[in-house]
Order: sequence, then C-alpha cells, then structure tokens
Amino acid sequence: MIAMALAGLVGSANVLAQDAKKMDTPVKTEKCFGVAKAGANDCATKNGSHSCAGQGKKDMDPNEWKKVPSGSCEKMGGKLTPPSA
Repeated sequence: MIAMALAGLVGSANVLAQDAKKMDTPVKTEKCFGVAKAGANDCATKNGSHSCAGQGKKDMDPNEWKKVPSGSCEKMGGKLTPPSA
C-alpha cells in the first residue's frame, strides 16, 4: 500500500511539473488595432493623441491597440496595422 501511495505522489508531481512548464511558455501576441475598450488600451496611439496605456477615450477606436493572442485579431474584428495618417 505504501508503494502505491508513493507511486501516486510521484505521478502527481510529474503532472504538476508539466503544468508548470506549460505556464512558462510565453503566449505569442500581436498588436491589434480597433478592439480596445475605452481605458483598456495597451499603450500610446499611433496618431499621437496620448502616450500611455489606459488613456483611450472611446471603445474600438481604430488608433488604439491591445495585445491579443496571435491569430485572433482579425477574428475579433480588429486590424494588424493602424489606420493610414
């Protein structure tokens, strides 16, 4: 019985180690323009209206961007490039 309990603990430790390794793998992201909610943008606008995160004034402003998982931007209705100046 003790051997079975130890085998179970070792198996659990291996699963936890694998889960921790997955968490260390960085998720690839991309800048997505036009999907940020007001106040939820990630950084400055491309047109220079402000220079800091969280200063977007309106939802889905095409000049505001937010980092999203790679491959999801256009599915969310955003664009990978800012609008032309």
